Formats: sequence, C-alpha cells, structure tokens
Amino acid sequence: MTARFDALTRPKAGDDPRTNSKYLKVGLVLATLGLMVAMVTLIANIAAANNDNPVTAVETLAWSFGLTTFAFGTIKLAISVILIGILVRLWARVSSVKAALPGLKGHGEAGSPRGDIDTDHGAATETADIPEPLPIHKMARKMWFPMVAMGYMLVVVGTIVSFIWSGKVADGTQQAAQAWTAGIQFLGEAFLLAGISFLLGSILAALREGGGDVQKSLGLPVRTLKMPVTAKLFVAFMALGLMVGMLQFVLYIVAAAVTSPQSFAAWAAWLGPVREFSLGLLLAGIVLALVTIGNVLSFQFSRFREIVATGK
Repeated sequence: MTARFDALTRPKAGDDPRTNSKYLKVGLVLATLGLMVAMVTLIANIAAANNDNPVTAVETLAWSFGLTTFAFGTIKLAISVILIGILVRLWARVSSVKAALPGLKGHGEAGSPRGDIDTDHGAATETADIPEPLPIHKMARKMWFPMVAMGYMLVVVGTIVSFIWSGKVADGTQQAAQAWTAGIQFLGEAFLLAGISFLLGSILAALREGGGDVQKSLGLPVRTLKMPVTAKLFVAFMALGLMVGMLQFVLYIVAAAVTSPQSFAAWAAWLGPVREFSLGLLLAGIVLALVTIGNVLSFQFSRFREIVATGK
C-alpha cells in the first residue's frame, strides 16, 4: 500500500517539475462536471417549485436530491485528485531544494542536536535523523484511497436509490427509499470528507519527512515541529465526524422500517441536522488541518532561510 501511495504522490526520476500536472487537469474536469450537475438540479428544483401537480413536484425533488448530493460528491472527488497533485508538487519541491541549498548555505558549523527546542512557530525537536512518521501519518497514507473510493461509490449508489424513491411517490411508499437515499449518500459524503482529511494528513506527513530529508542531506540537525494543538483537534474532529456519519446511516436504516408517516417525519426532522453535524465536524477538521499546514510551511521557510543565512 505504501509503495502504491508513493507511486501516486511522488514524481518519477527525470520528471520536469515545470510540466503541468495531470492531476490538476483531471480535478478541474471533475469539478466542472459536478458544477454542471448541480446546475441541472437547480433548474429541476425551480421547475418543481412552479409545478401545480404536487406528486410530480415531489418526484422531481426526490431524484434532484440524489443528483445534488452526487454533484457535491463529484466536487469532493475533484478536491481529492487535486490534493494528490499537490503532494506530487511538494515532493518535487523537496528534490529541488535539496539540490539548491548546498550551493546557497553559509559557512557556519553544524552543532549537535539539542532535543526539545522552542521556535517562533511553537515547540519543536532537534534530532540527528529524519523523525519517524506519527501514527496518524501512517494511517493517512493507508486510508485515504479506501475512504475516497468507498465514499464516491456510496454517493453513486444513493443517487440510483433516489430514482427509486422518485418512482414510489405516486403510490405513497417512498419512505424507505427516502431514508436509504439520505443514509447512504451522507455516509458517502462523510467518507469523502474523511478521505480528503487523510490526504491533508498525508501532506503534513510529507512536509515533516521532506523537511527532515532536506536538513539531513546537508549534514545539519533536523528540526521538526511537535504536533500542534490544531493538528490534535483536526484528528479529533475527523474521528468524531466520521463516527457521527456512520451513526446517522444506522439511524436512517432504523427510520426506513418506520411505517407511520407521522413517525417517519419526526425521524427525518432530526436526522437531517445529525447528518449535517457530521459533515460540519469533518469540515471543521479540514479547516484545522489547513491551519496546521500553513504553520508548518511558515516554520520550514524560517528554517531554510536560517540555513541559507548561517549554514546551520
């Protein structure tokens, strides 16, 4: 699995880093597709709002619900593909910096590693070797692909079920299909966001390993930021959001067995916020991951500037 991950995210020997990324192109195509599908559902919903036949309007809203979630899922898939492209660019940057820094650094003497140190960007460690990946980094490299793949498949399956839901509106038997559509699709959405989160975790792992690789290649002590609070909260929010996403799926299965329209309406009324809360937690975790990436990049820029200026 790790070898497959490296093959996807690291440039091949001899690749020109100035070449346009194939991941960027694929990601843009997927994002455009998702936006076009969202526009179709917008037009369908406007038509349903102006339809005098309530049954036909509800049928339209049923399949447009599925297609809307499919559009969001496709755009999230596009984000995942573009993040893979960013990882490729990041490792190309590591190779370029390793090649350039020896000719730029000053003439200082490299000292012995000092262990724990304080920096302007938070607590860090200074070691003689590249730090080992953290458990979350190892998990991220293994889990991003299954999460993205399963998530998108679930969104597609839920879209198909939404058309079954639409076909059952006329005879009033749509409750079970409605519950299965929402449960399956939002479990897929949660998996997709978890996959994006794991890709961001992989970017943090690459920054950690790549930064250490550059410093070690120069014969210098390796300075690495300790896991900041934002990164710990990112992991906690991602895990909690994924658990709530799985919980809403289980509860929607229970709701699918409810026969009373009034009881089903009550279930649907509070399950909607639960599924959105799941996505909100995952998105909050993604925000924290991006904040952490920004802090790590600032730390590494400061470290490389110090190497250029002092040679140590």
